[in-house]
Amino acid sequence: MPAATLWQALADLVLPASCAGCSREGQPLRLEVCGDCAAAVQALRAAPTRPDPPPPGLPPCVALGDYAAELRELILSFKERGRHRLARPLGALLAEAVAATVPPSAPVLLLYVPDTTAAARARHGDHLRALTRAAADRLREAGRVVAVAAPLRALPKADSAHLSSAQRAAAAAAGFAMRSRGMADVRRAAPGSVTLLLDDIVTTGSTLAAASELLAGAGVRVHGCVVLAATRRIPPQRAIWS
Repeated sequence: MPAATLWQALADLVLPASCAGCSREGQPLRLEVCGDCAAAVQALRAAPTRPDPPPPGLPPCVALGDYAAELRELILSFKERGRHRLARPLGALLAEAVAATVPPSAPVLLLYVPDTTAAARARHGDHLRALTRAAADRLREAGRVVAVAAPLRALPKADSAHLSSAQRAAAAAAGFAMRSRGMADVRRAAPGSVTLLLDDIVTTGSTLAAASELLAGAGVRVHGCVVLAATRRIPPQRAIWS
């Protein structure tokens, strides 16, 4: 999909306010994003990414960019700061990453990592569901055959921000259950489709690996994972003194 059309069909010009990407005020905004930030994220190109070390069971993973700069701020603004209008442009960016991953002629089945009930309540809706639907709409506009299903249910879990890699993996392994209604949708759409699991950010890969393994146990093969951003982890430094 041409970059020039990525931000088409957005809402009318918004009255001056702070940009969700750079926080500058007094600029023309579309869906809360200024032209400079829109151009910066439009210039990103999806590429393979892999945590180091990767968790067992993690499928091939593609990210639109690093979890930094404008992309990071847009994700945070949408996810944690109530800027819900960003679902459309971020969904369009996610669609770009999907389009770069799957041949144009292949049908696509999009699954997503769901929010817990508490997180969805705090965010006034499941943010990945909104992004996935927006991405699917964008792909269909480009002529792609796309289906969306929600076979996963997120179970209550601790905040992973302060957990170690091992703790994240343990929490992720117990973090999901299957939804029978969602599985029925998968069974209808999966044959002949490329099945992708979507998330906003990949850090250790534990969440994507755990969700993929649970789906595999239910007979659903995840061909790949697609995310908006990948964190770049800094390896622990060796002690100077021994």
